[in-house]
Amino acid sequence: MPREFSRNQRLGAQVLRTLSEVLRFETKDPRLAAVSLTAVDLSRDLSVARVYYSLLEPDANPQPVQEGLERAAGFLRSRLGQSLDVRHVPELRFAHDDSIAQGAEISRLIDDAGGARDDR
Repeated sequence: MPREFSRNQRLGAQVLRTLSEVLRFETKDPRLAAVSLTAVDLSRDLSVARVYYSLLEPDANPQPVQEGLERAAGFLRSRLGQSLDVRHVPELRFAHDDSIAQGAEISRLIDDAGGARDDR
């Protein structure tokens, strides 16, 4: 009987949960105050974790946050190693997830199209 979730998915969820807690309670960088981690994709061999993040202000520039996350990557990886029960802690790579901004833009376009239809 196959498992419902693969080890990759279980470990990815645990990485996301742990990193979110560390970012929220243990980092002191003010650039990371308005960051929300959205997803983690692990490579097949579990050596690389691509961590997706979004900003609480969708219109804000993600570059300072990206620099802050890259600077804190060593600290985050060490804290991750303390809480995970794995032989090798994955390398962390960060990517901005702008799906919230895209969703807001699509919603605005739908509202505008609906308003134009009502004006006829």
